[in-house]
Amino acid sequence: MLVLITYDVSTVTTAGQRRLRLVSKACQAYGQRVQNSVFECVVDATQFKLLKLKLLDIIDEEQDSLRFYRLGNDYKGKIEHVGVKESLDMEGPLIL
Repeated sequence: MLVLITYDVSTVTTAGQRRLRLVSKACQAYGQRVQNSVFECVVDATQFKLLKLKLLDIIDEEQDSLRFYRLGNDYKGKIEHVGVKESLDMEGPLIL
């Protein structure tokens, strides 16, 4: 399933800057960055649960926010992209 993850982490403190790096790194392990604080992650239900728990463990719920948009398995017809920086097909072959 495709999950869109967005976050806003308060970076006014050193601890907040650290949380921002940790959230970004956790999301990068599961998907691709499509905007500064937006990731597309193709995951199964178990991976989604693990990622969500990891992110919830990192953020400070009184200062930060997370949003999860579950687009499901039939997501390709639900996404329209305009402009530069076309995203990769996360389920397609990886050719280097």
